[in-house]
Amino acid sequence: MSYQPEVTLVGAGMIVHDQLLPSLYQLQRLGRIGPITVCDARRRAVEALAKAEGIVKAFPERTFRAYPDSGDPDTIQPDISRQVIEAMPPRQIVVVAVPDQLHYSVIMTALRHNQNVCTVKPLVLKHEQALEIEREALARGLVVGVEYHKRFDDRSLMARRKYREGAFGEFRLGTARLFEKWYYRHSNFQNWMTTENSDAFTYIGCHYVDIVHFITGLLPTSISLFGIRDRYPNGKEGFLWTDARVLWSNGACLNVQNGLGFPDAAPGTNTQGMMLYCSGADTGGLIEHHDQFRGLKYSYLHQPSGDGATIYAEPSPDYFQYLDMGGPGFVPVGYGYRSVEHIIGNCLRVGAVESLAERQKLLREIDAAGIMATPANSAYNELVLEAGRESILHGGREVKIEHRESPAAV
Repeated sequence: MSYQPEVTLVGAGMIVHDQLLPSLYQLQRLGRIGPITVCDARRRAVEALAKAEGIVKAFPERTFRAYPDSGDPDTIQPDISRQVIEAMPPRQIVVVAVPDQLHYSVIMTALRHNQNVCTVKPLVLKHEQALEIEREALARGLVVGVEYHKRFDDRSLMARRKYREGAFGEFRLGTARLFEKWYYRHSNFQNWMTTENSDAFTYIGCHYVDIVHFITGLLPTSISLFGIRDRYPNGKEGFLWTDARVLWSNGACLNVQNGLGFPDAAPGTNTQGMMLYCSGADTGGLIEHHDQFRGLKYSYLHQPSGDGATIYAEPSPDYFQYLDMGGPGFVPVGYGYRSVEHIIGNCLRVGAVESLAERQKLLREIDAAGIMATPANSAYNELVLEAGRESILHGGREVKIEHRESPAAV
């Protein structure tokens, strides 16, 4: 019988609803993975996910096992994910979709119980934790894939190939932005993305640090991160507007602006984009991605339901959409799905091999290919985030980044 692992998804929030669970359902529909379990600290969260209208319509034939499966819907059960992971057979898959500051604990629990891991970005918030995860995963022959889905946008892959072929010259100066809609402030973000834990750059801007390295191969050398404190509806304080200045190993500079402040009434789910200016021997090159608008303009007869939905819309066909391909239900498409598919595919590829030495060989090949973000090939992200947190808590002063050799390379 072919390797068809069960999957435990830890978390039941926005990214699970919008991308992760539908992607896993599609992989299950295709026969690539087995049963799916979803656990969250609150039973109400998994109950709401199980009844989500869009997912039910797209996957009428699919269900998941939900934990907690008893008790008061709003009572916090913080140990539920550990209990579920401990009960899993070895070398299955754990998908981590919890607040950033909780990643390390859940990932290490999964690895210590011999589970492959797919985690939402960022991997963790401290570089030493990334190195520890790398060591643990390699020693056990387990996959840890970081779901930086912008890597799987065709635009990014096209730019990467052309840049590395020398078509653009050398990156010198760039700008990037991604502002999520205002309604995010009313979501669970207000309970965890607070000043002591995270900020708009750590949560959103890390995409652009990752994608500049993904395209160019350059490494970040310093960051200045300025944050503006603002209040959530519940009164908690967060760095809800940020401006970052990231310097790179060739002397290039990237400015990244982020926030939870794109108007709910504006068309599109957010506003985002990137422009990189490059130089050649005696001419210039340019990479410009308008990621917030992908060529569609819709005006509906009636106001759609859902947070941030607008009667005039500019939807993106590229990140994640459901298509009617003849049933049953709908088929998810886009780079959000492709990203999850790629990581799970690597988990399947490595997990099907019994020999530890052979699994470790495959892991090093995946690291070297550089398409899927792993602790071994993307720990520069944790260096940037750690330095960024130091900078933002000290008024935006510049913090240098020192790269140390990966323990797996020694």
